[in-house]
Amino acid sequence: MIQNNVLLDKTLEFSVRIVRSYQYLTREKHEEIMAKQLLRSGTSIGANAHEAVYGTSKQDFIAKLHIALKEASETEYWLILLTRTEYLTTIQSESLMSDCLEIKKILIATLNKTKKAEA
Repeated sequence: MIQNNVLLDKTLEFSVRIVRSYQYLTREKHEEIMAKQLLRSGTSIGANAHEAVYGTSKQDFIAKLHIALKEASETEYWLILLTRTEYLTTIQSESLMSDCLEIKKILIATLNKTKKAEA
């Protein structure tokens, strides 16, 4: 249902970056709580996108992509908070935020296309 696996590739690479950010935040900045929240939401995007591909129905596919979209929104929040509390620099967070927003756009486009095809 996802053409060329662009979403799957991007979410996996984003997850890798999130894991590396988590390692940086915990090792260098000694920040555990917000870092773990970022880790959970940021890696959940890809997990749900991958799970959607193996959904049992179109509705299951749509439901999993909606969860991925919600997790992307939560990830945005943690990136903003980590930046405003100076655990991440603006430069560090801008790159992650850019990727997160790109993934959100792909998710929204995929959801819209899938729902339109369903109607």
